[in-house]
Amino acid sequence: MNLDPFYLIVDSAEWIERLVPLGVKLVQLRIKDCPDSVLREQIRRSKAACAAAACQLVVNDYWKLAIDEGCDFIHLGQEDLMAADRNAIRRAGLKLGLSTHDIAELETALAAEPDYVALGPVWPTILKQMKWAPQGIERVADWRRRVGAIPLVAIGGITAERAPLEKGADGAAVVTDITRNADPEARTRQWLAATAPWRPAKEV
Repeated sequence: MNLDPFYLIVDSAEWIERLVPLGVKLVQLRIKDCPDSVLREQIRRSKAACAAAACQLVVNDYWKLAIDEGCDFIHLGQEDLMAADRNAIRRAGLKLGLSTHDIAELETALAAEPDYVALGPVWPTILKQMKWAPQGIERVADWRRRVGAIPLVAIGGITAERAPLEKGADGAAVVTDITRNADPEARTRQWLAATAPWRPAKEV
């Protein structure tokens, strides 16, 4: 499968409704510790906004809700993968993205036959406390060799000026470089422009 090189990750439907219409084609809704009723509303609003803009929505963690709400793509961390019903996920036809931080986790992820693998953190990140040291840009090239044809997403401390697409990543995932920017809309446009050389040309 082909992933858009600019992979936006946000924590609310409000962000999706705000930024996706600018031309974002791949976005993850990543909400933590939220009641199911609120999550359902957030997923439904995000789905509607993405459908209107021909954007691929990825739901983080909540695979049961994603199935219930008719979503088609989820992202799981390693612990979430262990607790998830992979057969139910596949029966529902959901595409699957998985996080990896070291070789053991990569092997676990590849055994699950994911639709993409994420590697992080590439650089230091302020998003959350990580028990893994920054991988460094050269690890991206190493992961590229290890995953073969499976799409590879790099995450962690990434900015539009140092998106590791030249090192073999198919996508660069970004959170705080957008959401903590003084002008998120302008920064989103910068990201879209910076990743344009890696974006497949539209068929005429």
